[in-house]
Amino acid sequence: MIGTHEVVLILLAALFLFGPSKLPELAQSIGKAVGEFKKAQVQAERQLKTFEKTENKDIKIHNLAVQMGIDVEGKTTEQLIEEIRSEVLSGKELNIKTAETAGT
Repeated sequence: MIGTHEVVLILLAALFLFGPSKLPELAQSIGKAVGEFKKAQVQAERQLKTFEKTENKDIKIHNLAVQMGIDVEGKTTEQLIEEIRSEVLSGKELNIKTAETAGT
């Protein structure tokens, strides 16, 4: 962490280097840069959460298809959803394998 003494020293150095007329412009530029950084950070966090949700959803769909006895090899999530939907809509008796029945 930067303490009070360090901040004062940095401000004095900036005043000496850039002069009093350039300090407001410099502060504004730094403020914009920090704001853009924070905005990018929030956006990256949202994208990560969205990716994690999508990943979990895909895994659940894959597991459901396996439990329903659907061949999942080489199929996309959308294809698996369509096959699950057609199985449910066709009124077939669902033979969902549970962890208990899969071992027997």
